Amino acid sequence: MKAGEVIKSFKARDGCHVVLRTPRWEDLDDLLDFINSLVDEKADIARAEKVSREAEIEWLTEALDQLERDETFHMVAEVNGKVIGNSEIRRWRRGYERHVGFVGVALRNGFRDVGIGTAMMKTLIEYAKKSGLIVLVLQVFATNERAIHVYEKVGFVKTGTIPKKFFKDGQFIDEITMTKILE
Repeated sequence: MKAGEVIKSFKARDGCHVVLRTPRWEDLDDLLDFINSLVDEKADIARAEKVSREAEIEWLTEALDQLERDETFHMVAEVNGKVIGNSEIRRWRRGYERHVGFVGVALRNGFRDVGIGTAMMKTLIEYAKKSGLIVLVLQVFATNERAIHVYEKVGFVKTGTIPKKFFKDGQFIDEITMTKILE
């Protein structure tokens, strides 16, 4: 896919107009602000430290390269010209696992619970089917009930747990693995 390619646009339940598209170089500052807003929020993501501009440049350079080579599908959600969500499907292209994709999704605080995450997941699943993937896998903090609900709504089921995978705010949190077999 090409950078900046619009995949879908829709109105969220709160009335805001959402564009789902592939990222582009011009998203650098938005993406940096986005990931660091999740860190500041102490969102249920594995990253606990802010990202430097240099690190984000490296990440976006690699992401755009992978997108162009069809190795990883990256998709952002944009509202009012600002990136408010980021997602990806990474293909496990090694040997006997090349039919498996690993999914990751995150939304900025203030844009959750209005259907954007569900739309992103459904769009990722459509892309996965078109690209020949058969199994999708994701991992989520056991405390992230909102995300688990969205994943279950689009057909993911819990298939495993790593007890005490994370240590956050003085407590251990399990990691749940969820899987969807594509029809």
